[in-house]
Amino acid sequence: MTRGVGIIGAGPGVSALHLPTLDRLPELFRVVHIADGGSGRAEALAERTGARYSVGTAALLADPEVEVVAICSPPEQHAAQILDAVAAGVRAILCEKPIALTRDDADAVMDACRRAGTALVVGTNHLFDPAWGRARHHIAAEQAPVRAVSITVALPPNGRYHDVVTESLPGAAPARPAPDWKDPGFSSAVVRQLILGLGIHDLPLLRDLAPRVDRVVFARPVAPIGYCVGFIAGDVLVRLTAVMLCEGAEALWRFSVATGRDLIDIEFPPAFVHDGSARARVRHVDGRVSEYPPLPDDGYLAEWRAMASLAAGADAVEYDEMLADAHYAIDLADAAATAVREGMTR
Repeated sequence: MTRGVGIIGAGPGVSALHLPTLDRLPELFRVVHIADGGSGRAEALAERTGARYSVGTAALLADPEVEVVAICSPPEQHAAQILDAVAAGVRAILCEKPIALTRDDADAVMDACRRAGTALVVGTNHLFDPAWGRARHHIAAEQAPVRAVSITVALPPNGRYHDVVTESLPGAAPARPAPDWKDPGFSSAVVRQLILGLGIHDLPLLRDLAPRVDRVVFARPVAPIGYCVGFIAGDVLVRLTAVMLCEGAEALWRFSVATGRDLIDIEFPPAFVHDGSARARVRHVDGRVSEYPPLPDDGYLAEWRAMASLAAGADAVEYDEMLADAHYAIDLADAAATAVREGMTR
């Protein structure tokens, strides 16, 4: 059965990720409506698919052909748009991460979806990536305790974040004042935003291995834009490092797990690239190295296939797990922001 998809948002993620993915699943989905917030980009994207387009969410949510809503707007709009979609009677929603920026909003979103029986998928493509499934199976089979996790991200610029800290946009006048990284309020807010917008890709994976955040040991911003955070999660030591550079080496996104027996590295492909799944490598205690090459399907395809199964009622919606993931991310972001703020005021 082919289901009509309405997409809220018309940014690069929709153009480079979701539309190409849905093009590969014509037996499951058909894009019928795209809405933007007034940018005008929805019209051009709709022409690619033969879909309708509109501004705002009202027309899209009232469209009788829209059976699945994909929320791909800025993170601060996600919670309200999920609630609007549920209130409009939408039965299936795929929302880009995060579902909310506060615990209260996350609770409200999940309560509304649960009460309405709305199928919900959070677009954490790394969690759906087949390489993560392979690595998680290996860790479980070895039955060796996880000792440390390190997540290292180096990416080209992302305009949404660089606009926060750059002096001016190209062609903009007058120039904005340079950001004051010594301002604890500014620095802590940027670190919180980055964790909930960038680091959140891997936090459901991390929660699977280190399910609680006991104490943030250090947190600081990294110029030109990034963060470095270290925390203790039970018996697991965790380090998160991310930086966006205007120039430099090719993109790197590595999730490393050290157990009592071996080291597992998962290297995810750069954002906006459809190049199959991540690559996984295991360095065993005896010196052997096991390689898991990428599979043809990536996490984007897997998350949309999961959406199809949920919409058809073939699988149960994991409301509790998604809410726990949201709480974990928000709690970590809050704790890191507090550490930045307090560290700069001591």
